[in-house]
Amino acid sequence: MPLDRRRLLAAATTTLLAPAAARAQAPAGWRPSRPIRAIVPFAAGGPTDLLTRMLAEPVGAALGQPLVVENRTGAGGAIGAELVAKAPPDGHTILVHDSAHAVAPALVARLPFDPVTDFSGIGVLVFAPLVLSVNPRVPARSLDELLALLRANPGRFNMATSGVGGPVHIAAEILRTAANVQMEMVHYRGGAPAATAIVGGEAQMTILSIAASLEFIRAGTMRPIVLTVRERHPLLPDVPTSAEAGLPNFFYENWRAALAPAATPPAALAALSAAFQAGLRQIEPRLREVAEQPRPGFDTSAAVMAFIRREMENYTAVLRAAGVRPE
Repeated sequence: MPLDRRRLLAAATTTLLAPAAARAQAPAGWRPSRPIRAIVPFAAGGPTDLLTRMLAEPVGAALGQPLVVENRTGAGGAIGAELVAKAPPDGHTILVHDSAHAVAPALVARLPFDPVTDFSGIGVLVFAPLVLSVNPRVPARSLDELLALLRANPGRFNMATSGVGGPVHIAAEILRTAANVQMEMVHYRGGAPAATAIVGGEAQMTILSIAASLEFIRAGTMRPIVLTVRERHPLLPDVPTSAEAGLPNFFYENWRAALAPAATPPAALAALSAAFQAGLRQIEPRLREVAEQPRPGFDTSAAVMAFIRREMENYTAVLRAAGVRPE
C-alpha cells in the first residue's frame, strides 16, 4: 500500500477512536434531520476517500447525525458529481472532490452539470504540494541543470503522468510553458504506475504529491528537484521551491473540497462548513504527516466557488495550450 494511503488509513483509524471530549462541538443553527451522504467520486482507499473517512466521525459528531461515505466512481469523477448536482438541495447530500472537478470541462464535451453553477461551496478542505522528481540516473541535481538538459535534448526525456488532465499532466504543462522546454508526456493510469515508471527507468521525470513520492525519495529511487509551491515543506526541508530555483511561474498544488447542490440554504452551508472546519482542526496534526494542509479563507460558499471558477479557467487554458480538447 503506498505511503500516503497507509498513513491516511492509520490516521483515520486513530480519529475514529478519539475520545468524545476531543471531538468537534455542534455548531448553532441548522441541523440535519437524518444521516448525511458524502459522495466521493473515486474508489475507496484513495486520498480523497481517506480524507473524507478521517473527517466523517468529527463532522458527524458536530452535526448530530452520521456522515456516511459513498464511493460513486466513473468518468473521472463526473458520475459522483452529477449525482450530487441533481440531489435535493437540503444539506443531506454533499460531494467531496479534488481538483479534477475544475478540470472536467476541459476534458468532457457534454458534462451533465456545471462545476460552478450547479454547486454551492462548503469549504476547500486541504491543499497538497507536488514535487518534481527524476530517476537517479538523470544527470541533474537542480532545476537549472534539469532545464539545461531538457533544452539540449528537446523531446528526448519522458514525463510520467497520472493520466490526461490529472495533476501531474497539468503541472507538467505549466512547467513546459514556464520554462519553455519540451518533454514527452507518457500517461499512466494513476500516480502509483507513474512512480513505478520512474523507479524502473521507463520514464525520467514525474511531478507527484509529496506523500506519493516520499518513500521513493527516502529510498533513493527518486531524486527530488523542486517543489511546485511557494514555501518549503518540513517533510522535504532541503528541497527548494520553484521560486527559490528561479522559476516562480512553475506553481501548482492539488486540493480537495466539499460541495453541496446549488440552492442549498445558507444556514445549512454555514453549519456544514463549521463542522468541516472543526473536523480539520482535529485531524490537522495527522494531515501534516501526509503533506496535506488546511488553509484559511476558503470556508464560505462564495469564496469556495470563486476559487473553483478561477481554477477551472486556469486549467482549461493550460490544457487548451497543450492541444487537449474535450471529447
